[in-house]
Amino acid sequence: MRIHREGTKIILFTLLLLIVFWLLVTRYINIAVIKYTLLFGMFLLLCWITFFFRIPQRKINRGNHILSSADGKVVAIEEVEESEYFNSTRLMISVFMSPFNVHVNWYPFDGEIRYSKYHPGRYFIANHPKSSELNECTSVVLERKTGQNVLIRQVAGIMARRIICYAKPGDKVEQGEEMGIIRFGSRVDFFLPTDVNVQVKIGQTVRAMKTVIARF
Repeated sequence: MRIHREGTKIILFTLLLLIVFWLLVTRYINIAVIKYTLLFGMFLLLCWITFFFRIPQRKINRGNHILSSADGKVVAIEEVEESEYFNSTRLMISVFMSPFNVHVNWYPFDGEIRYSKYHPGRYFIANHPKSSELNECTSVVLERKTGQNVLIRQVAGIMARRIICYAKPGDKVEQGEEMGIIRFGSRVDFFLPTDVNVQVKIGQTVRAMKTVIARF
């Protein structure tokens, strides 16, 4: 397991704050129970932040299918009107990532980036039905050589305050290549052609680079 480069500064800054806090606690609090409870809580916070930015080592489930870009739970499978890029009916599959899931995102299949745009917005809890429309997000359209394309939307959540996306129009990417990361609780929406063969169901836990969510 590796630590994502976007988390290095945050981890070091958190460590510095915890050292200062530890010095203040040991100096001004003499009650052992309170002191060691606070110190233990500080240690858990540092462990969680480090754990959050982990990058798992996985073998990519390569194939002519659409992989999940995110770890998490499927919270929606429904036809919707996608008005940002396609302006047509698409099948939306949404994967909610809790604060304990891996938050790095990967491309679901080989293709070329046709569109990438960041949208500022609000911070509803990421499994809220309106979060895909109203929250801060980044939309990326990935097209296969055969012309089929999918819009992948990284959506910020109630704890997320930064979406990082490396996609640039014209880039050629491979299945399982890193797309970006969302900090602290969020979701990823896939807007697929309506004729895809869905391979997951609501409530199912999925793993990025491993779980097939649909087939063209």
